[in-house]
Amino acid sequence: MQNKPLVYIIILTWNGKQDTLECLESLRKINYQNYKILIVDNASTDGTEKIVKSKFPNIDYIYNPENLRYAGGNNIGIDYAIKQNADYILLLNNDTIVEPNFLEHLIITAESEPSIGIVGPKIFYYDRPDLIWYAGGRIEWWKGWIYHEGIRKNDMEYFNYKKETDFVTGCCLLIKKEVIKKIGKLDETYFIYGEDVDFCIRAKKANFKVIFEPQAKIWHKISVSTGGHLSWFKNWNKLKSQLKIFLRYAYPFQWLTIPFGLLIYIILSVLKIRTD
Repeated sequence: MQNKPLVYIIILTWNGKQDTLECLESLRKINYQNYKILIVDNASTDGTEKIVKSKFPNIDYIYNPENLRYAGGNNIGIDYAIKQNADYILLLNNDTIVEPNFLEHLIITAESEPSIGIVGPKIFYYDRPDLIWYAGGRIEWWKGWIYHEGIRKNDMEYFNYKKETDFVTGCCLLIKKEVIKKIGKLDETYFIYGEDVDFCIRAKKANFKVIFEPQAKIWHKISVSTGGHLSWFKNWNKLKSQLKIFLRYAYPFQWLTIPFGLLIYIILSVLKIRTD
């Protein structure tokens, strides 16, 4: 498979032994040949390293002595992959399982145009396999809202079209190496959430296209590590990251309406009406 681009699949883990093993088992079945898997372990204490190395001896493994969170851990992996001459880097959550042809579809799309820099798949809920979690990312600059298109909706023809999108979720983010070389890595100043959106905004500003590819499909165990998708921890930290993104990238005149949009967003989140 010399003509296939080399893809490094980076899986970040922190005390998620069983999720990581299930993810790796699903990756064994993919039909794309030229890839390598790198586990980046953010200081797990549950025996993840020992069991993963025993069951998957051929994958690369980096153990960080401290939890570097999403951006810091993945940046360690990105540095490693670039040094190994990766053509593409796929950031993949450890609490996912994948369809066998998902990577093939992502690469076909990424290779179809030189200007395409980032591609993401359609993502479903793990425990509701036909219910969409991500079918494109939307930033509403006048409202101050950032959300997933299609979230909590049944899959239908409307969500089966490839398109440019505002952002690809960091749950499964395929990055062309040229993007890294031009804009750098993930911003480690985000505590949690928002790193993926920030990265995609920077890529688009550098004239790379960000694409949603619906033929690629994966399933995600939503926010297992942060107490579930309705948790206070998740909603509070998402709001802080969201505010940071708009302070950084929104035009001054958009702030005429953003505060009102954010207030509505907070109210809906507190009432658990909006939980993306």
